[in-house]
Amino acid sequence: MKVGRLVLALVAFAALLLFPIGIANNYYIHLLETIMIYAILLFGLDIVVGYTGQVSLGHAGLFGLGAYTAGVLVTKLGAPLLVALIASIGVTALFGAVLALPALRVTGPYLAMVTLAFGTIIQILINEMSFVTEGPMGIKLQKPPLLGHQLDEREFYWLVAVLLVLSLIVVHRILRSHLGRAFEALRGSPVASDCMGVSVYRYKVYAFVISAGFAGLSGSLYAYSEQYISPNTYNFELTVLFLLAVIMGGRKSRVGAMVGATIIVLLPKLLDDVEMFRYVSVGLAVLVLISAVIAVRRERATPAQMAIPVVGSIALAGLAFWLDAMTDWRLSIFGVIMLFVVYYLQDGIVGFVRDALNLRRSKVVSDVSLDGASTPADAVSVAAAGSDGELLQASGVLMQFGGLKALNNVDLKVRRGSIHGLIGPNGSGKSTMMNVLTGIYVPTAGSISFGGRSLVGRTSSDIALSGIARTFQNVQLFGEMTAQQNVQVGLHHSFASNLVDVALHTPRYRRESAAAATRALGLLKFVGLESLALEEARNLPYGKQRLLEIARALALDPQLLLLDEPAAGLTAPDIKELIAIIRKVREHGVTVILIEHHMDVVMSMCDTVTVLDFGQKIAEGEPASVQSDEKVIAAYLGGQDIEAQPA
Repeated sequence: MKVGRLVLALVAFAALLLFPIGIANNYYIHLLETIMIYAILLFGLDIVVGYTGQVSLGHAGLFGLGAYTAGVLVTKLGAPLLVALIASIGVTALFGAVLALPALRVTGPYLAMVTLAFGTIIQILINEMSFVTEGPMGIKLQKPPLLGHQLDEREFYWLVAVLLVLSLIVVHRILRSHLGRAFEALRGSPVASDCMGVSVYRYKVYAFVISAGFAGLSGSLYAYSEQYISPNTYNFELTVLFLLAVIMGGRKSRVGAMVGATIIVLLPKLLDDVEMFRYVSVGLAVLVLISAVIAVRRERATPAQMAIPVVGSIALAGLAFWLDAMTDWRLSIFGVIMLFVVYYLQDGIVGFVRDALNLRRSKVVSDVSLDGASTPADAVSVAAAGSDGELLQASGVLMQFGGLKALNNVDLKVRRGSIHGLIGPNGSGKSTMMNVLTGIYVPTAGSISFGGRSLVGRTSSDIALSGIARTFQNVQLFGEMTAQQNVQVGLHHSFASNLVDVALHTPRYRRESAAAATRALGLLKFVGLESLALEEARNLPYGKQRLLEIARALALDPQLLLLDEPAAGLTAPDIKELIAIIRKVREHGVTVILIEHHMDVVMSMCDTVTVLDFGQKIAEGEPASVQSDEKVIAAYLGGQDIEAQPA
C-alpha cells in the first residue's frame, strides 16, 4: 500500500512538473500556479479549522502581510528570493502569534470576529502606510532571480511546484506527529486535552502560528506570481473564499485543500465561459452519479441520501445548457454551488467521495511489534515504590458557585498505593471534588497538596504532568482519532522533539515516535483493546470506550489515577473486567481514587471510603465501618442496608 501511494505521488509530481512543457499557454500555467499558491495557504488554514476546530477569518490579512513583506523587501532593499521568502514566513508567524495570544482566549463567533477585525486592520494599514507600501498605488515586482538567473513564467512555476510539495510533506509530517495529535485532541475534547497534559491555549496558539507561517509563504509567492499587489486584493471576500475552500474540499485532508484551491480559482473562470462550464458540469454530474451508484450498491448510503447530490448535479448541468450567457447569473450560481456543498456535503467533496467509494482515511500503523510490550509491567510504569505515607492531602476545601456550596470544608487524605473510594448520592460533590483536584475548578478556599506541592491555582495540564490522571463521568475521548492515537495523546509528555525535528524526521523524533507507538500498543493490550488499536474511538462499544479512557490516563505515568464512575452503564461481564484492570493498576504502584455508585465494587476493592452528602464529608473509614454507619445509610441509601444495592 505504501509503495503504491509513493508511486502515485511520484507520478502526480512528475505530471505537475511536465504540465508547462505540454501546455505552452502562459495563462494556463499561471492559473495552475495560483492554485498551488492557494493550496499552500489552505494547508496551514486546515490546521486551524480542520484540526483544532477554530474559525479564522484573518488569513487573508496574513496572506497580504506575507505578500507585502516580500514586496517591500524586494523594492526597498533589493532582497534576494530566499531572504524574502524566509522573512515573509517569519513576519506572518510573528503577527500570527501577536493575534493568537489574546484572540484564542475566546472561542466560536467571538474568535471569528477578532480575526476578521485583524484582517481588516491589516488591509487598512497596507492602504494607509504609503511611505512603506506605496498605499493604493500598490507595488510592482518582477519574477525573482535565482542563483543569478532571472526566472521566467515556466521556471517560477517549477519553483512554486517544488515549494508546494515541500509544504505538503512538512504539513503531513506535522499532522501525523505528536503535534498533530495534540491539535486534533483540542477539537475532540478541550477538557480531556488539558487533563492529558496538552495545554489547550498553548497548542491553539502553536497551531495558529504554524498556519500563519504557511500563509506568509503563500503570500510572498503570490506577490512574485502576480507581479503586482495592492491593498484591495486582501479583502473580506478573499478570507471567506479561503474558509469555504477548506470546507468544500474537505477538512483534515491535504487532497481536500488542493481540491478547495482548485474550486475557488477555477469556478469563477468557468462561470465566465459558458461552453467550458457545460463540459465541467456534465463531467461532475457523471462522477456524482457513478459515486452514488457505487455507494448504494455497497450499502454505504441509501438512495434517499444520494438523491439530493445526484439531482443537484444534474440540475446544474441542465442549467448550463439552458443559459446562453453566464454574465448575469455567475454570482448566483457560484453562491448556490457553495451553499449546496457546505450544506449537503459536510465532509467536503473529498469526504463525499471517500465515503461513497468506501475509501477509509489511512490510519497510522506502528512499525513496531507488540513483542516488546506484551506484559502489563511493560505497559504501566511503577509510579512509586511502597505504600506508606500520604500522597494527597486536601484540607478545608470550599467550592462555592454563587450561593451554592458544592464542597463545604471537605478534608481528604489519600494514602500512597491505596484505592480510595469517594461515594455519595447524586449532587453530593464527588465530581466537583474531581474537578478541583485536576484544576478544572479553582477552590474558593482551602488547601490541596500532592506529593508535598500545592495544586491550588495550577492549570489542568500542569497538574496532569505532575502525576495526576483522570477519566470522566461522561466519556471524553477524541472520537475521530483511533484508539492508538488517543493513547498517544496521553504520551505527549514523552516527546522532546520540536517542530524542526518533526519536519525533518530527525533520528530523535523517529526514536521517540517508535517508543510512543510501542508504549501505546502495550497500554491497549493491558486493558484488552490491542485488536481495536486502529478503530476510531467513536466506533467502539461503550464499555470499550471506558477502558480506552483508562489506558489513555495511564499513558501519563500517573502516581494518582482518578476514576469517575468507570462502571456506569457497563454490563456485569464488563464490570468484572474493569475490576480486574483497576486491581492490576494498583498492583503496579498507582494510587486510585474511585467514584462509583456500584456499592459491591466499592466495598470489595477500596481500602478507605469517604462519603459526601450535600458537599460535606459525613463519614470516612474502612468499607466495613462505613457500610454500617447510620448517617451513610440514612443519607446515601435512604435507610436501606448497603448490601442490598445491586451491581
